[in-house]
Order: sequence, then C-alpha cells, then structure tokens
Amino acid sequence: MPGNSVNSQITDAVTQTNVKVLGEAPAEALGMAFQSMSNAISLSLENATQTQGGMQQITNASTSSIVTMILKQAAS
Repeated sequence: MPGNSVNSQITDAVTQTNVKVLGEAPAEALGMAFQSMSNAISLSLENATQTQGGMQQITNASTSSIVTMILKQAAS
C-alpha cells in the first residue's frame, strides 16, 4: 500500500520536535515559577514599604499631639 506510507524524514522531524519540546518544558516551568516568586516577593516588599510609610505618618501625628499636650500642661 504505497498510499499509506509516511516518509521517514517527516516522522523523524516530528519526533525531534516532540523531544525538543519535552526537553525544554522543565526549564520553562522553572523559569515561570521563579518569575512568579519574584513578583510575589516584590509585591510583599512594596506592601511593607507602604505600611512603614503609613506608620511613620501615624507616629508623626501622635508625637505632635503629645508635644502639644505637654506644652499646654506646662503653660498652665
């Protein structure tokens, strides 16, 4: 049956492509995992920085209020 045969060069090319894809998959998966982890860590650090800035504003406001109370007490 000559109509049903497949050229050996075609099957070899398909096999090599499949092997290449399977060989690269672990490295690509690891790269994606590292990128996801870096993104999560950077968002966490950004959140910590924003929180620290907010706490500094609260500290400044409370220090100002306490100094005002001390000065009012000292003046009376």
